[in-house]
Amino acid sequence: MTPDQFIIRVYGIVINKRNEVLLSDEFVLNMKMTKFPGGGLQLGEGIADGLKREFAEECNGQEIENLRHFYTTDFYQKALFYENAQLISIYYLVDLKSPLRFSVSDKAFDFEIGSAVTQSFRWVKINELQEDGITFPIDKFVVNKLKEMHADKEDQ
Repeated sequence: MTPDQFIIRVYGIVINKRNEVLLSDEFVLNMKMTKFPGGGLQLGEGIADGLKREFAEECNGQEIENLRHFYTTDFYQKALFYENAQLISIYYLVDLKSPLRFSVSDKAFDFEIGSAVTQSFRWVKINELQEDGITFPIDKFVVNKLKEMHADKEDQ
């Protein structure tokens, strides 16, 4: 990577009828991480297409629909895994198309490190989400935005 580049990542926020959000627990780059499903945009790929590809790759061919923009990074965030690069993350509220094509666990990191599968998914109640349970800085910011949105809906 050359200096002074932008890394663009796109994530899907899935909220079910029980006001739970889907989280991905992963072991990548020798590191445990909890984040929203999604990942890096590829050169020549549109944002929506990148998010659809990421869900298909991470979630056993899962299709998504009803993409609604939720948040785009509006502050400087140095990319953690690259030198001289700025991270821009884009978040969409999305719905999962039926049928569900991946397993959801009741516990975090429901896999053995070193096995072929190093990712698991789980639902967490929005009002129980905690910043310290999420790995990356922009995701932590989005957790607070989600909690604010959820609190506003409960007040109505």
